[in-house]
Amino acid sequence: MKTQLQNNLQKMVVAASFMLIASLARGQGCVAVRPMSCSASGHSENLSFLKKNQWQEAASFRYFESYKHFRGDSEQKERVEDGTEVRNISRSVDVSLTYGVTDRLSFSVNLPLISYNRSSLYEHYGNSISSNPNQVRFSTEANGIGDMRVTGYYWLFNPAKDSLRKNISVGLGIKAPTGNDNVTDVFHKRTSSGKDSLVLKPVDQSIQLGDGGWGINLEAQMLWKLSKRNVFFFNGFYLFNPDNVNGTLSRGTYATTASQKLTEYFSIADQFAARTGISWIAMPKQGISLSLGPRIEGVPSKDIIGKSEGFRRPGYIISVEPGLAYQRGNLNFSLLVPYALYRNRIKSYSDIEQDKMDPTVDHHGDAAFADYLINFSVSYRFGTCNEKHEMLSK
Repeated sequence: MKTQLQNNLQKMVVAASFMLIASLARGQGCVAVRPMSCSASGHSENLSFLKKNQWQEAASFRYFESYKHFRGDSEQKERVEDGTEVRNISRSVDVSLTYGVTDRLSFSVNLPLISYNRSSLYEHYGNSISSNPNQVRFSTEANGIGDMRVTGYYWLFNPAKDSLRKNISVGLGIKAPTGNDNVTDVFHKRTSSGKDSLVLKPVDQSIQLGDGGWGINLEAQMLWKLSKRNVFFFNGFYLFNPDNVNGTLSRGTYATTASQKLTEYFSIADQFAARTGISWIAMPKQGISLSLGPRIEGVPSKDIIGKSEGFRRPGYIISVEPGLAYQRGNLNFSLLVPYALYRNRIKSYSDIEQDKMDPTVDHHGDAAFADYLINFSVSYRFGTCNEKHEMLSK
């Protein structure tokens, strides 16, 4: 009776957590790092291996606010000082369901639930005092599902044998363009007489729900038990987007010059992320562990497969990522808060091509970055409970 009551309570906690996280789902930042990469913890839920016929439900809540502008790795502090910065608030939930086909092979379906909010001056009345005397700021939004992924994972060594001390998992999947890549909203413009007028056009690329293309995601994970309570971990993710551009006009209108044609449509860009570090079981009886390590994520200037034309803001963020995890039976919670140490808005393909067309002007664009991210995850396993392959219990 007591065990059944505990199981029911655990299920209620999981359900309540899903509802809480879903109710918070909203937006994203200027470098369009979609909420689908390396948001999983490197400790508790990844230190046990999913067994045959087990199911795992999980939700990863991701939050950040970007407002600090960078061109290259140089921060444009005057943007915040002058009040002309772009502010993107991102809250998203990546909901996933994973099934263990065998002790080594599993398949996972991931679907982001997103709502983006972006406020600025330049997209509406403008940044200057002459065009926007009261420095009025307006917002645009995007709400809905993002791009879905279906991924297969395989442990290279059998977890049931002596590979519990260290193992490597590889993942290969498909990203489907289920997210809307042409979300529109109302923009405010001033007429020649100073009156407000409304224009409906696509929102900025950074808050589009999807990128509009099919993709291939390649993932890797490594776990290496260093001692009874310490594990080295690594997670890597790369999203290949072979398609060039989607059908969304970056300015809302067709290009009229050769320079504008380079960025007429939004680019369908690759994406990458990697994180590594040490996980330490701080309180074994209470199921509490800590982790620390570096993290990098971003958008490259050029795709590995296919062309890289269109409008994109490439760049990357290097962070230090402390983490906290709690595990109780099949229920897991984890909190990761990477803090940015280095940010770089690199030149895009179109920036470089425009430099060739007019060498007298530096066409290096800028982008806004966040100081930190919040990644909170909750997961629960269903199925066989008494035969789990626990790396840290051996």
